Amino acid sequence: MQDFFLQLSQSAMITAGIVLIPLLAASLLVGLLVGIFQATTQIQDMTLSFLPKVAVIAVIMYFGGPFLLRVLVNFTHQDLANFWQVVTLP
Repeated sequence: MQDFFLQLSQSAMITAGIVLIPLLAASLLVGLLVGIFQATTQIQDMTLSFLPKVAVIAVIMYFGGPFLLRVLVNFTHQDLANFWQVVTLP
């Protein structure tokens, strides 16, 4: 039973990594580029660093959303399919 929960938590962390890493990496890269742009031009506007990140995240969610949703649905399907193993344990 403990092995099942360890396997489930490991699968949840891997799934979260698959879903979040592209979004976080793109946000980090855009933030770095905007920060370099702000440092070179000495423009210190808060919306200049926020709006490009939101735009890039929206584009990634638009194009990568079906894949990310498929990953989450597969994880949920496997989780619910294995739920009956826990219920029927002695």
